[in-house]
Amino acid sequence: MNAAVEYLSGRRSTSVDELLEFLSIPSVSSLPEHEEDVRLAAAWAAERLRSAGLEHVEILPTGGHPVVYGDWLHAPGAPTVLIYGHFDVQPVDPLELWSSPPFEPQIRDGRIYGRGASDMKANLLISVLGVEAVLRARGALPVNVKFLLEGQEEIGSPQLPAFVAANRERFACDLVLSADGFQWSEDQPQLLIGLKGACGIQIDVRGAKSDLHSGLHGALVANPIFALVGILSSMRTPEGEIRVDGFYDDVRPVSNADRAAIAGVPFDEEQYKNSIGVSELVGEPGYSHLERSWARPMLDANGVWGGFLGEGVKTIVPNEAHAKITCRLVPDQDPDRVIETLRAHVKRHAPPGVTVEVQAAAVRAKPYFIPPDHWGNRLAGAVLTELYGRRPYLTRAGGSIPVCEIFLSRLGAYTVSFGLGLEDENIHAPDEFFRLSSFERGETAWPMLLERLGEHRP
Repeated sequence: MNAAVEYLSGRRSTSVDELLEFLSIPSVSSLPEHEEDVRLAAAWAAERLRSAGLEHVEILPTGGHPVVYGDWLHAPGAPTVLIYGHFDVQPVDPLELWSSPPFEPQIRDGRIYGRGASDMKANLLISVLGVEAVLRARGALPVNVKFLLEGQEEIGSPQLPAFVAANRERFACDLVLSADGFQWSEDQPQLLIGLKGACGIQIDVRGAKSDLHSGLHGALVANPIFALVGILSSMRTPEGEIRVDGFYDDVRPVSNADRAAIAGVPFDEEQYKNSIGVSELVGEPGYSHLERSWARPMLDANGVWGGFLGEGVKTIVPNEAHAKITCRLVPDQDPDRVIETLRAHVKRHAPPGVTVEVQAAAVRAKPYFIPPDHWGNRLAGAVLTELYGRRPYLTRAGGSIPVCEIFLSRLGAYTVSFGLGLEDENIHAPDEFFRLSSFERGETAWPMLLERLGEHRP
């Protein structure tokens, strides 16, 4: 392992130059005008796998943005590890808030600035460098390695479920390592053991065939905005308890063991409130802040529109109003079943005089949870403890990474998160950056992890 770390230390400036080159590719998966750039990023990643010593490297079509595959399978009896990452990035707007062009990466004050720096091109490259370093130092890897690098994570990986299922043998593995992850802080590691699922709907309320003069018609017809507000207010209490019949039916209760583990992770309420600019925190009664964020489901209104939105006054009864709703789900909730409970609720609470339609949103992800004592967690935790000098927090996230559940349901393999980003690195925002200190730490962490995983026998 020391030889691998020395190899990476000796080529660090080259590695940083490679990252700058990778970051200069505007691989924005959500914008059609960048479709070719996503393919260029795939080609860059594929070539980097080849130069690292991976075999059978291919760019695979998915029906959408591509997947890059590569492997090294010469460690009989050792585990097979699938390393996951993505090379697509978020859009860059508002452009005027960037201190430097988002696809002309710059190094300032020990940080690399550019879109995709933290999420997740730096983490992706570190994982490849770790494999390369062990191969160069030992001539072989202690585990069998496969890579799955995708170009559609930032749009929800729409083709990936069917693609992984159709290529189950190619991607078969004992464990997935996701480089798409975070540290808790610069001096405190974490292991992410839970992610929420997601689903959503759009509610469309329509009244008369056109907007109407409010003085002539307002006393006689239903107002779609008031109808929509009534439907929305019926869905949850002001504190956040969800009032949709059947919504909680499949929710896995927060056990005493869960509560004890969550309580072991610090939460500074005042610092959190100050950081997001609110005076009070609200949420479902009976649960701590982190329990609500990590282990309880949520329903939110993400957008509401209808009627006259310009300056001044226009005295109308609008003929339509709309809202977008999304839910964050926990084990053992199913997105399709939750959508049906939402449909039924909206139908029950639709007032007379309007027609109401519910459309299911494209976002749909199942929740994910890995047992804290899974062997992958134990080995990764031992590496992090040695590296940081303290045990990692076992954390969950209120967000969703659909691919983790895809790997579990299609491959039967759990995913261990082993990334080095930090939450203050402006992910999805202007001036995204990644710390060079984290890059250097990753050059030590990944060879250590590969060596430790090689000690496990499936």
